[in-house]
Parts: sequence; C-alpha cells; structure tokens
Amino acid sequence: MNKILDFIAENPMAAVIAGGEIGFWVAIVAGLVARYLLKLKRTSVVLLLLTPVIDLVVLAATVIDLQNGAKANFVHGLAAVYLGFSVVFGHSMIKWADVRFAHRFAGGPPPPPKPAGRARTRAEWRDWFKCVLACGLAAGVLLLLIAMVGDTEQVDQLWGWLPRLGVVTAIWFATGPLWQELSPKDDRIEERAGR
Repeated sequence: MNKILDFIAENPMAAVIAGGEIGFWVAIVAGLVARYLLKLKRTSVVLLLLTPVIDLVVLAATVIDLQNGAKANFVHGLAAVYLGFSVVFGHSMIKWADVRFAHRFAGGPPPPPKPAGRARTRAEWRDWFKCVLACGLAAGVLLLLIAMVGDTEQVDQLWGWLPRLGVVTAIWFATGPLWQELSPKDDRIEERAGR
C-alpha cells in the first residue's frame, strides 16, 4: 500500500487518471440508478453526460501539469491513451451497462447473446476499427501535447507511446479479427445464434 501511495505522491497525474476512471464508472452507475431505480430521467441524462466532462478534466490536468514544467513520464502518455479509448469506447460501454442494468432492475429484455459465425467476425472487425480510431485519437493527443510543450527534453517520454499504440493495434488485430477470420466457421453455431 505504501508503494502505491508513494507512486501517487511522485506522480499526481496517476491519481487524476485513476480518479477519472473511477469517476467514469461512478457517473455511469449513478446515471443508471437515477434512470431505472429512482425514475429520474433528466438527472440520469445529466449524470451520463458527465462522462465526457471527466475525459476533459483528465486532458486539462495533463496539459496544465506539462505546461507547469513537469517532465513528461509514463503517466502523461497513459492519460492520452485513456482519453482516446474512453472517447471511442465510452458510448458502447455505457450502452453495455445500460442493457444489463435495465434487464436486472427494470424488467428490460435480456442482453443479446454474443454474436457467432459471420456476425462475430463483423463484430471483431468493428471493434478493431474502433481500436484503430482510439489509438489514432491518442496519438493525436500525444502529438498535440508534444507541440504545446515544445521542449524536446521535457516531452521525450511521450514519443515512446506512439510505437506502443502500434503494438496495441497489432495485438488487437491478431487476437480479434485475424483470429476470427482464421478460425473454422461452424454454420450450426451461427444457426443456433440466429434463433
């Protein structure tokens, strides 16, 4: 526990990112509780709209920290990656949670089964393209941070995140759409999923 506290003390941006992720899920759960349990539709909308605001807070904290002279480190790069993935996948994560919450607490229909066969392949490609978009957004944020700070030595660590994004994209491709494309297709599975 002391190591975690020491790390946060040395890297306050780590606390901002962790707080952003926790805040993201708290806003989602609070929004769903307001919508389905308390029947407060407008309050629910406001709470769910806080999720992009949280992303902006993480971005603003990163910019302020770097402009105040902090030397960019792993955590600043992680903030850019967090932002990219949160923006691109945030809506689908909220939708995923909404369907399950509605089913569990409001008598909504059960979540749809996981796709199989060709539908699964299409879903894997769609998710991979979202990964590419998230990595592209993260790369854009990284380049924007590098350009804003301007001091090459201060932002040297941020350049190292660009190849990491390429690795993430390649691994996602290999374990997602490529794996699905190369897996033997069983039409019986697709027929069962279609029922």
